Amino acid sequence: MNFIEKQELKDFIHRLLILLKWIAAGIITGIIVGGIGIIFYFGIHYATVYRQMHGWIICLLPLAGLLIVFLYHRLNDYDDKGTNLVIDSIQQSAPIPLRKAPLIFISTVITHLFGGSAGRESAALQIGGCIGQNLGRLFRFNEGDQKIITMCGMSAAFSALFGTPMAAAFLAMEIESVGIMYYAALVPCVLSALVATYMARHFGVTPDVFSISNIPDFTINHAFFASILALLCALVSIVFCIALHKSSVLYQKYLKNPYLRIFVGGCFIVILTFVSGTQLYNGAGMNVIEMATNGDAPDAAFLLKILFTVLTLGAGYKGGEIVPSLYIGATFGCLFANLGGFNPALCSAIGMGALFCSVTNCPISSLLLCFELFGYAGMPYYLIAIALSYTFSGYYSVYSSQKIVYSKFRNKYVNRDTK
Repeated sequence: MNFIEKQELKDFIHRLLILLKWIAAGIITGIIVGGIGIIFYFGIHYATVYRQMHGWIICLLPLAGLLIVFLYHRLNDYDDKGTNLVIDSIQQSAPIPLRKAPLIFISTVITHLFGGSAGRESAALQIGGCIGQNLGRLFRFNEGDQKIITMCGMSAAFSALFGTPMAAAFLAMEIESVGIMYYAALVPCVLSALVATYMARHFGVTPDVFSISNIPDFTINHAFFASILALLCALVSIVFCIALHKSSVLYQKYLKNPYLRIFVGGCFIVILTFVSGTQLYNGAGMNVIEMATNGDAPDAAFLLKILFTVLTLGAGYKGGEIVPSLYIGATFGCLFANLGGFNPALCSAIGMGALFCSVTNCPISSLLLCFELFGYAGMPYYLIAIALSYTFSGYYSVYSSQKIVYSKFRNKYVNRDTK
């Protein structure tokens, strides 16, 4: 055997060992994080069911907020950055204390139980990323490998909760730096997402799937109206991102004490709930997304959800921005369909995909999410809508730590912060 053949054999064995390492890491992470994600799912589910059966409990939201702040301060966590901390951990190797996982778990369940308007998937990304990074430390992985297993944990948690392994695997690789995909994490992210999904379904977690029938042929006219909807969703996403960031700034400017801030924010939500006369805008709102696909969502639902969400998260309640963005996109798509006489299910699906893409800057994950939620029949509509919304939304994002590495408009390295 000559030198070249020996070197090739050595390289093959090296690649095989690395592959086996990531197969094992992906499966282990999928089992551990997937199991925690399942518990988190049922925690949110039962909290939501209890609130819907006992509507009066929303009056206790301000007091629940005080408990959340107390828990964070009790564990010496005074500057919670949410999902941005997980993004920072991948970009800059910032450590994530293990206490973050139970904190975001408990505080998100509390927020949902008492009627705060927040999502759950962003919280799952935080839980999964936290556990993943700490598993990397336990396994004595180097800095680069710790970043990979952090993404692996994010994939597992998102997939266990939402039942979308394709979107989960790619979202973790795509969300940190816009224009760069961390393909080194592909194998462990895919395996952890699949393992977590299998476990979740085994334990009775039902994925959110929406039925769309009578999808029209993709003609020039239909493509034009889908494009208009996508561009409008991009504008709505900009409003949502700006409002989300500004609300936090204004809260902190005028209410410097975190206890007072979250208490006042809770009072705002309670008052708005009684004024609106409904709890359609509290919690995650997956039931309203179902209403939107049937064409039954209130016309102003997307605006009210923005208001409820920014007041909730800006005040310091915990949860996430992903489900609210899907809610806003679905209800805005429903309004567009009702005004124009289009298929409300299809327009809601387009709205969800377009708005999710606009606020996260993750076009591949958004497309895969549409496939897993709605099927492949509407593929041309989702494809053009996501492409247009990604570009037209500019450099806005719900995640301030996200970096735009390559320009959305030209082949140019920009490496700029999101707005």
